[in-house]
Amino acid sequence: MSLTRIHGLVGAGGILLAAIAAAQGGAPGRGEPGKGDNLQKLEAFRSTGGPMTLETVPQGGARAEAIRRNLQKIKLPPGFRIDLYALVPDARHMAIGPSTGIVFVGTRKNRVWAVTDRTHTRVADEVKVFAPGIDFRVPNGVCFSQDGFLFTVEQNRVLMFPAAEFYYEGGDVAIGQVVPQGQLIPPEEESFNHGARTCRIGPDNKLYITLGQPFNVPPKEKLDLYRRTGIMGIIRMERDGKNRESVATGVRNSVGMDFNPKDRTLWFTDN
Repeated sequence: MSLTRIHGLVGAGGILLAAIAAAQGGAPGRGEPGKGDNLQKLEAFRSTGGPMTLETVPQGGARAEAIRRNLQKIKLPPGFRIDLYALVPDARHMAIGPSTGIVFVGTRKNRVWAVTDRTHTRVADEVKVFAPGIDFRVPNGVCFSQDGFLFTVEQNRVLMFPAAEFYYEGGDVAIGQVVPQGQLIPPEEESFNHGARTCRIGPDNKLYITLGQPFNVPPKEKLDLYRRTGIMGIIRMERDGKNRESVATGVRNSVGMDFNPKDRTLWFTDN
């Protein structure tokens, strides 16, 4: 999996930089055993006793060169160019830290990655695993608040990292539970199909989450449950998980959303 970057010239010397995740499908993964109590330890600011040297992803080699050759075949408008930014396994959604510019990347497996460009060359210097002590389960959705809180939305849990940009290099990170495991949707409704969530912090400072449903046409007997829980729609809640409500229904499986900064309209895709 790789991240690519596109540059566009703006005005006399400005540069518009956008990162595009080249995503590849994969079955949801499960976390490693023995991590069940790490969440409680980290919530209490206690060490998990995990290794200090974190898993990293090599950024060179034949794979990187093959991707660069493929990118040369892409036709772009005048003033733009495209190049490889980072190799990130199973990359899905991305969130850029507002203070440091570190890119946090969610996956449909059991990893969240932190991508750094220390030299400011617009090419990643390092890709390493984030919060390895946490048993992530499909942490596809990642998003930042304006004050720098990173939210990760899994298949059936929401976590919050208040200082992810500053503690990402260690195995232990400050953490809080927004929605505990099994309370985002009823556990019996978990599915391998359309279980990857996305998230955004809205202009109202609330957390918005997409909840896909596994069917093309849902069974009639499930419609009332879906309406009550927000499945097959988009929900929002306070950043601490309170005051949950549905804001859109009849959405099969949104895989991305964002707000228009001018009129605050919520736009989303439906897959």
